[in-house]
Amino acid sequence: MAKDREVIIEFLPCGAYVKVSAIDAATGCEVSIVGDPLRGEAALEDLAVQKLDYVMKRRAGGTAGGTGGGRPASADSETPPRRKGLYV
Repeated sequence: MAKDREVIIEFLPCGAYVKVSAIDAATGCEVSIVGDPLRGEAALEDLAVQKLDYVMKRRAGGTAGGTGGGRPASADSETPPRRKGLYV
């Protein structure tokens, strides 16, 4: 994480786990993780900020690892035909 960037961190306890949200104040980009509260706030915060960095880098078009999954970047790609059934 860049030292000059403001990130808002929110902890929301939910029973046996805690949801941690990290929001970039400049862009409004928000990510969330769910973790074990026994790991400690610092570890959960670090993980949420790492995920925020990853997502922001992906949105900026940089390579952030992974297998390149997700939707194709070009709008020219064909939409697959709809199939019957339940999408979850």
